[in-house]
Amino acid sequence: MFTVEVEESKCPQNHYCPVVRFCPAGAITQENPYSAPVIDYSKCTSCGRCAKYCGYGAFQLKRA
Repeated sequence: MFTVEVEESKCPQNHYCPVVRFCPAGAITQENPYSAPVIDYSKCTSCGRCAKYCGYGAFQLKRA
């Protein structure tokens, strides 16, 4: 089992996060282009698509 975490230090937080649209569960949101993405763990299925598509490596799969 895995969980997903956002490492804010790796996220540039100066653009709309493209990973938001890749989440099949709609679990990732971003308030504005200057904020870090937020994961709603009640929706997250830990599929790993966010980690795969984040070019900055800010989304990390961690063993639960």
